[in-house]
Amino acid sequence: MTENRHVKGSYWLETAPGGARPPLTEDLDVDVAVIGAGIAGLSTAWELTRAGRRVAVLEAGQVAAGVTGHTTAKLTALHTLIYDKLRRTRGPEGARLYARSQSEAIERAAEIAAELGVDCDWEQRSAYTYVRDESRVEELRAEAAAAREAGLPASFVTETGLPFPVAGAVRVTGQAQFHPRKYLLALAEDLVASGAAVHEHTAVLGLDEGEPCRLSTDTRATVTARDVVVATHYPIFDRALLFTRLSPRRELVVAGTLDRERDPDGMYITPDEDTRSVRTAPWDADRRLLIVTGEHFTPGTGDTRARFDELSAWAVRHFPGVELTHAWATQDNDPTDTVPMVGPLHPGARHTYVATGFGGWGMSGGIMAGRLLAAQITGEDCAWSDLYDPRRLLSQVREAPSFLKTQAQVARHFVGDRLRPAPPLESLPPGEGAVVRVNGDRLAVYRDDDGSLHAVSPRCTHLGCLVSFNGAEDAWECPCHGSRFATDGKVIQGPATKPLERRDI
Repeated sequence: MTENRHVKGSYWLETAPGGARPPLTEDLDVDVAVIGAGIAGLSTAWELTRAGRRVAVLEAGQVAAGVTGHTTAKLTALHTLIYDKLRRTRGPEGARLYARSQSEAIERAAEIAAELGVDCDWEQRSAYTYVRDESRVEELRAEAAAAREAGLPASFVTETGLPFPVAGAVRVTGQAQFHPRKYLLALAEDLVASGAAVHEHTAVLGLDEGEPCRLSTDTRATVTARDVVVATHYPIFDRALLFTRLSPRRELVVAGTLDRERDPDGMYITPDEDTRSVRTAPWDADRRLLIVTGEHFTPGTGDTRARFDELSAWAVRHFPGVELTHAWATQDNDPTDTVPMVGPLHPGARHTYVATGFGGWGMSGGIMAGRLLAAQITGEDCAWSDLYDPRRLLSQVREAPSFLKTQAQVARHFVGDRLRPAPPLESLPPGEGAVVRVNGDRLAVYRDDDGSLHAVSPRCTHLGCLVSFNGAEDAWECPCHGSRFATDGKVIQGPATKPLERRDI
């Protein structure tokens, strides 16, 4: 799988293309405007519509085609190793609230899928966090005990359905997996049928936090709303400097068909081996689709092609007979203090809200966020509002080392990448990109397969870090906060909202 650029992309997008939603072309007046049509945004919009609010969803790209369209789609409350840490940092009650909120999100997804009658490949599975290193067994035992104390049906086991031995694993029964795009396309259809507005290819450029709030868009339409929810994965409006408390993480995914009798029958993840996550999905009567995720790294660093090759080799080595058919990548934001940030956008916010920092667990987290934000906007009580409140201070102080580490990494990239020698333009082969020097200036240059050159500014339009080229996905990536751009400079993924400026050579 060396030629990763020629491998099919996300299985979820391929098998559920969906219909197009029109861009917003006229001014709109609603109760709530939701920015972002991933699982957090659509879940929030759906809950609010059911509560009787007039809602508009504005998506810069396509519905459920961003991070949500590239997930592994596990619906579980077992988030690798979290409960023992939560028990120590947030107390037993904090751990219980986390487990309850995530578990109820899974139940809510099952209820909605049944109510809408959507066939989203829903399957109940046990979730496992495993290790192969004997030295980490006690860590797993502590996690199993903490998860059980938090209210999950958790146990420590040494036997799994994986085709290799493990030193130990935490198992939580009664979890689920599904086809995220089939589920969310059904939500979008139901939203429109219920009177909500869903607009694709409508990027929000400005936010006025007045009463009411006003949003300006790249289609020149204005949306007026009493409340606004920023559910863009990485907040495009960050008046509380949440980017200082988030670190972007990119992970690769390979998938392929496997004989049904070789199905490991579960959802697995290990923090070892640069992370490895394994699950399967329905394919046909005789085969399952094996989905393997791992090789996590900061966007814009290292050789992505080599990482794809390493992950592919791992899948083939441990699951002999798998025929790899798909490869894609996903991106997550890890909060410095473990827990997602869902609630008011900043300390002075009265009508603006945010959902971010799901740390790789956006399926249950996004559905949880929808319920939590809907409760806050409609004035209902929610037991875990304080746990997820973005304005929390005590946990920020407690997790200061993680915060400082994140900022140190950003500073190293901001300064160090400018000191790195730039290769000559002549050395750039077809199908590659690099930050090069031309007449003394740094340019981000991509040479296409025909030999034509495409140059843009190397400065990320978010905060000015230098981008780097991802050759496996043909994209410019910012290592500081994870913004991603196409070879022509167009924004693929925020927090940046403006394209890289084009340059002439």
